[in-house]
Amino acid sequence: MEIAIIADDTKKELLTEFCMAYYEILSKHSICATSTTGKYIADATGLEIERVMAGSQGGAEQIAQRIAYNEIDLLLFFRGTLMNRTVSEVENTLLRLCDTYTIPVATNIATAEILVMALDRGDLDWRKLVNPRHSK
Repeated sequence: MEIAIIADDTKKELLTEFCMAYYEILSKHSICATSTTGKYIADATGLEIERVMAGSQGGAEQIAQRIAYNEIDLLLFFRGTLMNRTVSEVENTLLRLCDTYTIPVATNIATAEILVMALDRGDLDWRKLVNPRHSK
């Protein structure tokens, strides 16, 4: 499965700890992440991560493109939670694309745990039928 990972600066440590806890499951899949998030996770876990540009330089848009081409099977998107924070156009686009292409998405650790456990059980294997990368 193709997993994309994005984390707000305030959530990078939490997401890294999550990836450490679920290393065994995540290591069986292809992972791409925005540059800084990918570096944090790779350095802490040793997971092989394809790094796209930093989020501020267009990395989230690169992941959005992959979602639009139905090449991502699962998105872990740990967003910032400050009360006065505005939701960016990119965030709205990512979530809309996940809805459009039926991509499971987690925006917090509780949902991420549920989705990663479902991934491990094979509950998301139906994605292999719709993702063109799985036919390679």
